Amino acid sequence: MASLKRRADGVWRARYRDAAGKEHAKHFPRKVDAQRWLDEVTASVVTGRYVDPKAGRITFDMWWADWSARQVWARGTLEAAKQAADSVTFGDLPMSALRASHVEAWVKSMSQPAASRKGGLAASTIKTRVTYVRMSLSAAVRDRVIPEDPSSRVPLPRIRKAEASMAIPTARGVGDALREAPEWFAPFIGVCAFAGLRLGEAAGLQLADVDFLRRTIRVDRQVQGATSKTVEIVPPKYGSERTVFVPEELTTMIARHVEGFGTRGEEEWLFCAPSGDLWNRNSAGNQWRAVRDAVGLGEHTLHDLRHFYASGLIADGCDVVTVQRALGHSSPTITLGTYSHLWPTAEDRTRTAAAGLMMSAFESPADSVRTEGT
Repeated sequence: MASLKRRADGVWRARYRDAAGKEHAKHFPRKVDAQRWLDEVTASVVTGRYVDPKAGRITFDMWWADWSARQVWARGTLEAAKQAADSVTFGDLPMSALRASHVEAWVKSMSQPAASRKGGLAASTIKTRVTYVRMSLSAAVRDRVIPEDPSSRVPLPRIRKAEASMAIPTARGVGDALREAPEWFAPFIGVCAFAGLRLGEAAGLQLADVDFLRRTIRVDRQVQGATSKTVEIVPPKYGSERTVFVPEELTTMIARHVEGFGTRGEEEWLFCAPSGDLWNRNSAGNQWRAVRDAVGLGEHTLHDLRHFYASGLIADGCDVVTVQRALGHSSPTITLGTYSHLWPTAEDRTRTAAAGLMMSAFESPADSVRTEGT
């Protein structure tokens, strides 16, 4: 319901009631301007773009605090989302004032060096941060706080292809690291490199998770947190609970570790730092960096050992589903998106098949007779 009325002082008063019955009014010196405003409001209602003018007055920081508190997130996701929100450059702006230009300026600021870092953030990190912010802005559109998402068409830095950005250590490098590592840390490296466990999953292993007879490792939990004070035992990433089939040499390494160093606590944790605490992101990372630097492994991380494991499975002919289950990916799509460049292409298979045909065609008669006679 809308109306237009001229007051005694000559000013035109335009007003309407929204779907909730709340009245909104605005005054104009000219009737044509008042009518245009009412027409715009009516059009926004018809097209579903109407928002309460007062709703957009809250700042982005205020909206984020309200929206994020309603989300059901694992701790790691919550930390990543908060980091994204803390990095925006428009937190104090009213939601109704947000424009694509503000988001573009934020993206550019992340792409450039800052006081806390030598270079800009990686394109993948920028994409992750923008994704969280975009989720909150999309929710604001659904809740009629803003009419549209100002970030929807903002271009992001291009992410390097997996084959260009993925760092995979060599078998010799991994072997050197195992020989260099202290005896109490080598098996930790082993389960990352030869079972494909993530750092937190390796840190969360208990003695009961290892079946020495069947040569399997069960992944049922992970250690989350960067320090001993923030450590938390949580389930693995969604879809990552799994049983990994491992070589006998790895279970033997673990058995020797238990025999030499024992386990910790009633839970019988397998791997602990010299302090007695469970390994966490910082402590395990620091220990690994000391080992890799000693053997010249460059900038390889513990997570790169997981890539090493995956590349070995693929090189040995394992299919996508097998690799997916071994790594604990929630779907084969994730596995292909990460490692598709490691699988042989159609050209590779064609070339190999043709080489086999050539070998058969040029096989000597004596070899042919000998083969037929066996």
